[in-house]
Amino acid sequence: MTSAPTERNTRELRARAGELLRNLGAESPEPGELSVRTPITGEELGTLRPSTAGDVDSAIERAATAFRDWRVVPAPRRAAVVRRLAELLALHLDELGELVTLEAGKIGAEARGEVQEMIDICEFAVGLSRQLYGRTMPSERPGHRLMETWHPLGVVGVISAFNFPVAVWAWNTALALVCGDTVVWKPSEATPLTAHACHSLLRRAAVEVGLDPEVHQLIQGGSEVGAQLVDDPRVALVSATGSVRMGGIVAPRVAARFGRCLLELGGNNAAVVTPSADLDLASRAIVFAAAGTAGQRCTTLRRLITHVDVVGPLVDRIAAAYRQLRVGNPLDDGVLVGPLINGRSYRAMQDAIRRALADGGELICGGERVEGFGDDAYYVRPAVVRMPAQTAVVREETFAPILYVLTYHDLDAAIELHNGVPQGLSSSIFTQHQREAERFLAANGSDCGIANVNIGTSGAEIGGAFGGEKQTGGGRESGSDSWKSYMRRATNTVNYSSELPLAQGIKFE
Repeated sequence: MTSAPTERNTRELRARAGELLRNLGAESPEPGELSVRTPITGEELGTLRPSTAGDVDSAIERAATAFRDWRVVPAPRRAAVVRRLAELLALHLDELGELVTLEAGKIGAEARGEVQEMIDICEFAVGLSRQLYGRTMPSERPGHRLMETWHPLGVVGVISAFNFPVAVWAWNTALALVCGDTVVWKPSEATPLTAHACHSLLRRAAVEVGLDPEVHQLIQGGSEVGAQLVDDPRVALVSATGSVRMGGIVAPRVAARFGRCLLELGGNNAAVVTPSADLDLASRAIVFAAAGTAGQRCTTLRRLITHVDVVGPLVDRIAAAYRQLRVGNPLDDGVLVGPLINGRSYRAMQDAIRRALADGGELICGGERVEGFGDDAYYVRPAVVRMPAQTAVVREETFAPILYVLTYHDLDAAIELHNGVPQGLSSSIFTQHQREAERFLAANGSDCGIANVNIGTSGAEIGGAFGGEKQTGGGRESGSDSWKSYMRRATNTVNYSSELPLAQGIKFE
């Protein structure tokens, strides 16, 4: 490997990161032991001081104190903070997007798209602030009214991952704030600068609309910081995005103290391609879903389940497109695939390919490292591997751009193959037959939280609830009625009569 400087060397990137933080209104973080590295060169952008146990305790206490007043602020008034945040994000879209690129390695279009997603969820939350509806139900007792009301829950702890360093935080925070909750955010230690910038923008938004900036707290560091957040009884809800392994640790610890969990964990997403599918449309969707973000999305397409009659021409199309994908510095124009986040991800990808080949797989294209970016930068060509069966490695999620190709003869068998993995996040079918589409969407079809027709597995809109089943965790974020996760429900019975009838006709006299 070469350690020759890239077109934009690390010194330039370090200076640019500092400039972006200043433009975003964020002071330079205090230097410390937490190293901030860019996957573009693999080198250090700087350091910052991780939160101590005392810092975390103090942040949770400040959030808990702020909640006492925040919960009684009218919801449309609370939304003013979120509305102003959306305005600031729109003003700084390009700058925050570039900071996402520096820390996460996303190409510019995807990084800016992530910031746009933040703006979209803020707009959704502002509208939601006037729609936190309860219900009125008929009472069996005369002179009584029976109803449901929804109330703020408390402090919400948000643990986010590196691959969507700002959007997932916004999904949680925008909804939590309009629901009357306060937030303590623990971002990935791989992307602390974007978190620092977002925290500054939100607190600025609160000050500018005359509301309490203490409703949002930021803590930085590794797993020990997250563990303290998970274990603290003052945190009513822990919303955690990450690996299945992480979720397996978080969920029982929160449950042990009778807290709530909202989990968004692994995805091993598949697309079924039927003989009637438009192969040109399918291949375009598949290439983006499988290779976008260098395969580092929870909704990345990892399994392609193709009818035997169309597998040849479809794989030829995909392989031809893969060979044209430009892999390189995500700050450069025309680049479609940026780097993996670190060497651990690269080694996991190579190990998965070796296991797949040992299981009888055939490497159609890709998988090799692209050199010339430095010893500590990991750029790879997205890989396509044709598999004879759904082996153990195919059933696992490898967070890298590997697309496993499987074949089927019968749609029922394809759906069984599709569902035969522990994860259940996103799925799709490509077909021009309504019966096939409806079969896939039926109760005995895809077992995922997201099921699409004639689009890929990634790129969900904020209007729909986002989340999955099985080892994906069962949580729902973003749109639809996901707001209910951030509130507590109360059933109210009001007696406006002068009598005292009991329910179920019970007599106690």
